[in-house]
Amino acid sequence: MSFTDAELSYLASQRIGRLATAQPNGTLQVNPVGFRYNADTGTIDIGGYNMAASRKFRNVAANGRVAFVVDDVYSTDPWRVRMVEIRGDAEALADPADGQAPIGGPIIRVHPRRIISFGLQSGDMDQEPHTLKAFTRNV
Repeated sequence: MSFTDAELSYLASQRIGRLATAQPNGTLQVNPVGFRYNADTGTIDIGGYNMAASRKFRNVAANGRVAFVVDDVYSTDPWRVRMVEIRGDAEALADPADGQAPIGGPIIRVHPRRIISFGLQSGDMDQEPHTLKAFTRNV
């Protein structure tokens, strides 16, 4: 499995992430998106209204390179942030039979290649905020 139990639990508790895609001219585009973890495929499925007509969908169809981040501020006193960053390959699927995105229809399916998480591992909330280390691995 690519994700730890803590990462899966965190992802299940969140509804919005940010998807970065590369446009044809090389510039980057970042959009807030709805998502769900697809346990059957081990992927992140991203959906939304009129997805197939979106620039992000076309960007993925053209080159498939993405980064996806889900994060939040758990506490401000002390300052505690949590996050999962997923770098990988994606596909633009017009009619997925097995999609798990919050809205049916076309999706972007993210296949993790590198996962970075922070503030989610056992004991992280007991440590001094500035001593935490990111949990990084290739999958």
